[in-house]
Formats: sequence, C-alpha cells, structure tokens
Amino acid sequence: MLSAALALVGALVYGSADFLGGLAAKRLRSIVVTAVAAVAGLGMLLLAFPFIGGEWRPADIAWGALSGATGAVAIVLLYACLAIGPMSILSPLTAVVSAIAPILWGLIVDGESLSPIAGAGLGVALVAVVLVGFVPGDGVVRPSVRGLAMAIGAGLAIGAFLIIIDQTSDESGLVPLLLNRAVNGAITFGAVGVLARAAVRAGRTAASVLEASGDAPGATQTGHADLEHASARIALSRTRAWWLAAGCGVLDAAANVLLLLALRAGDLSIVSALTAMYPAGTILLAAVVLRERIAAVQWLGLVLALTAGVMLAVA
Repeated sequence: MLSAALALVGALVYGSADFLGGLAAKRLRSIVVTAVAAVAGLGMLLLAFPFIGGEWRPADIAWGALSGATGAVAIVLLYACLAIGPMSILSPLTAVVSAIAPILWGLIVDGESLSPIAGAGLGVALVAVVLVGFVPGDGVVRPSVRGLAMAIGAGLAIGAFLIIIDQTSDESGLVPLLLNRAVNGAITFGAVGVLARAAVRAGRTAASVLEASGDAPGATQTGHADLEHASARIALSRTRAWWLAAGCGVLDAAANVLLLLALRAGDLSIVSALTAMYPAGTILLAAVVLRERIAAVQWLGLVLALTAGVMLAVA
C-alpha cells in the first residue's frame, strides 16, 4: 500500500513539474528549460543528501549515470515525435509504452507475481493512461511510421529509466539520482553550448538560442513532457520563465525521490503503471491555473486512474 501511494503521489508531482516546464518553454527554448531544470534538481538533491544519505558504490554510481544518459535520449526522441504529431495519438502511446516496458521487465526478468486484483488494477491503469493522455481536437490524423517509432522509442527510454533506478541498492540512497542529474545536466548544457556556437558562426548572438522559437513543450530529465498543455497561451516574462524552469527541476527531483522510495518498498510493475499517470497532475493544474477545460474522456481517465490506484494499493 505504501509503495502504491508513493508512486501515485509521485506521478502527480511529475505532472506538476511538467506543467511548469511547459509554461517555461513558452519563452525559453526546450533544451534550455531542461538544462536549467537539471541544475535546479541537482541543487535540491544536494540539499537533501545530508538528511537521506547514501553509499557511493561503483555499481550504483554507474546505474545513476546511465539513467541520466537514458533521460537525455528520451528527451530527444520525445521532442522529435511531438514535432511530427499527431499529439493526441503519440502522447498516450509514449505513456503506455513507458509503463508496459517496466511491467514486462518486472514480471519476466525480476519474477514478480501479481494477485488477481493487482493484475486487474494494472489493466485499469493502462486504460487510464490512454484516456488521461488523450488530447481531443486533433481530428482523425494517421501518424507516420517515423512518428510512431519515435514515440515508442521515447516510451522505452522512459521505461528504461525506471528499470535502471530499480537496479540500484537500498544502501545507495540518493546517490543514483545525484548522478542522474549531473550527467543529464552535462549533456543538456553541452547541447546548449553547441547550439550557441552554431548561432555565433551563423552571425547571431549566443543568447539567441535561449529564446523559444515555437510551441515546443518543456521536458524533465526522465523524459516526461507537458504533452497536453504545451499550446497554452500565457503572458510570460523571461525572468519568470527562468524561475518556472527551476521550479520544474525541483519538483521533478522530488518526484524522483518519491519514485525511488516507491521502488524500494514495492514492485517495479505496479510502480511503473502508477507513475505513467503523470499527465493527470498536468491536466488538473492546467484546469485550476489556466482555466482549461478537462474533456469528458480525460475525466473518465482520471476516475479510472484513482480506481487503479486503490486496486493496486490494496492488492
């Protein structure tokens, strides 16, 4: 029960982080938002480390670094598939794949067993992920093979993050997450540096790469993104955008801590299914802050998400 509760709360926190990241990306370039969020999240984890601690074992350090690289791959694929669209199909597809991959790993590789109610709860959770992540209004548009492949790849990369973090030892504490942020921050800041150098060579200022050039969504280090509300219109200063990006990183790091605790207390299959419901937090915040309307199909998904959470908690 504790593991399911932590995973469900973590999913809502992930969604809240993605909401802030999506808003920040209305003014700042997506990769810049991601880089700032990585540093802010690393700072939050460094502050928490003296209280939670962790042993610096070589294996756990390696797993943490690998998870950071995996997150960077997820971000690249996620941006690419969103640029291709349609978002209403590729968004829930990414979320479902991100849940199915760790579920299969937990059941087949780790040998986890599920009670009948837990199995039914996983089924309800996957349906909820599809409905919550569905974005009405795009019309019937057939996705391209390339878009589908990238969405599946992004989902697999997100799922890989969960699997990798689950491999770390209980004694490692926050060490794997510290390495995750450090590696991800190095990769994303390196990408920003490459873009800045290319801009200078093209006769523009290096600062020109900081500004958003379109409606690209923000993303977090685990590959999550504000898929549903990236198109929200809001007046935003650059200073406020920097703060929102930092807030995104802090919340995402907090969600990672909750995820870590959930994995240490329970099964990967259940935790991954509940974590995939992260769009629920984004949708609810968008409804409260931006007064966006929640579609009937998404309301149904939210109800099923809560139902799945209860089923998995009592299993």
